[in-house]
Amino acid sequence: MNKNSFDIIIIGSGPAGLAAALAASAAGEKVIVLEQLSAPGRKLLASGGGRCNVSNILSPRDMANSFGKACRFVRHALYTYPNEKLCRFLEARGVEMELTDGFHWFPSSGKAQDVLQALCDDSQFEVITSCRAEKLVVEDGAVCGVKCGSKLYPADRVVLAGGGRSYAALGGNGGCYELARRAGHEVTATFPAMVGLQCAEEWVHDCAGIALPDAESRIALPEEKFRCRGELLFTHTGVSAFAILDISGRVSELLSQMPSVPLEINLFADRKFDDWMEIFAGWQKDFPTKTVAKLLSQEMPKKLAAYLAGDTELKAAGFSTAARRKLAENLTALKLNITSTDGWSKAMVTRGGVVLDEVDSRTLESRLVSGLFFAGEVLDVDGPCGGYNISWALASGFLTGKMVL
Repeated sequence: MNKNSFDIIIIGSGPAGLAAALAASAAGEKVIVLEQLSAPGRKLLASGGGRCNVSNILSPRDMANSFGKACRFVRHALYTYPNEKLCRFLEARGVEMELTDGFHWFPSSGKAQDVLQALCDDSQFEVITSCRAEKLVVEDGAVCGVKCGSKLYPADRVVLAGGGRSYAALGGNGGCYELARRAGHEVTATFPAMVGLQCAEEWVHDCAGIALPDAESRIALPEEKFRCRGELLFTHTGVSAFAILDISGRVSELLSQMPSVPLEINLFADRKFDDWMEIFAGWQKDFPTKTVAKLLSQEMPKKLAAYLAGDTELKAAGFSTAARRKLAENLTALKLNITSTDGWSKAMVTRGGVVLDEVDSRTLESRLVSGLFFAGEVLDVDGPCGGYNISWALASGFLTGKMVL
């Protein structure tokens, strides 16, 4: 290398890229970060509604298992940098951490800006903004630099940490996928994940803004077993919130194979079909002159209750067995046909990415190109909502830079 070269170039200034830069600079490396936007960490600032859910209380084993097919691949990074180390690192840099609900770790200030500041506040590395990496320079099977326009940045190590295609307005254009492809890596098909879903049923759109605190959804196909639980929000185009986000990536994938994906939603996750049948029997006995719609509106917003009840004049006394069974079915397995997602502009995570078999999970170095590393969302790794993806981003970034925590 010549005297103007760097030891390591990081492409992308999200949590993975900044963690890699911190780690490498702490080890005495000459580091530069290339960021295509005008400021670093734009996606990080938007995470967790601007609050930045850094991690959660799960053990490394349980957290790794939450990544599905990528569980074995992420294990080494998550064991090396578990949640307590990540939180301790941030606290040492002035970010007090708070276990808000007994499970999720947030900065106690409630500001993602504090996390970004902790990752950026280091004079040992430079961030060059408005600089889009256009080409990896590879010679004799080893990386030796990055080209941005007409400028060449020499280095014998490069970390691709530019994320995926999520949050398109905040820089998620998938540019690192093309860099990886040109270096010989395979990239899977990518799909919006952790995103709202749009449905064919028009009545849902009329319920926009209605939220239920604890629902459970599932993809109503024989081979799909995963269930997703939490708040459910009806939107102008379909459904969203925690009862939807964790299955949305799989729904996106299935939509590439079929025109619509059937969904079933239990509107009250703790109540089963028989529980509702017992409640209906109680209505008939105790409130025979009240309408079913009015009684149901005591459980949920009036507009949603009116739709589900159907006949708004039906009295509890005349609530037939067939009608009771139909309503109980709608309450515990409400059927929606998902036709699309809210798209890349609203997606928080990318499903898919650089194929894992071509990357060493213990170092995150390419098995194809010497000196090329990967961190964060650019890899075919996506976890559920709740601090998993930022934990992975930080842990993988620190691993590529060999941070000692």
